[in-house]
Amino acid sequence: MNMTGQHDFKNKVVIVTGGANGIGKRIAGEFRAAGATVYIIDKQEGDGYFVGDIASKEVLEAFAAEILAKHDKVDCIINNALPLMKGIDECTYEEFQYAMSVGVTAPFYLVKLLQ
Repeated sequence: MNMTGQHDFKNKVVIVTGGANGIGKRIAGEFRAAGATVYIIDKQEGDGYFVGDIASKEVLEAFAAEILAKHDKVDCIINNALPLMKGIDECTYEEFQYAMSVGVTAPFYLVKLLQ
């Protein structure tokens, strides 16, 4: 930590899932301000980050390949992408499967691909 209480992330590689807006965007900005190289993956279309749905195995593999082509390792992964949030009365089986893919399977697989 430096004198201001912030960590120094110079020469660190950070990934933020769901980082195009909201909390994820703020997290990415804070890491950048601390010196990190930050990569974002988000399903929302936009410039400056990898666009894709992390529920897809192929998307995760393509994203990881892009990162590993540039860096030997990743120092920090922030799994911020929000799975579908519905109660049991409203959620279909398919929606629940999607929520599990985004909230559980994708973080596991992304860490596995980037270790």
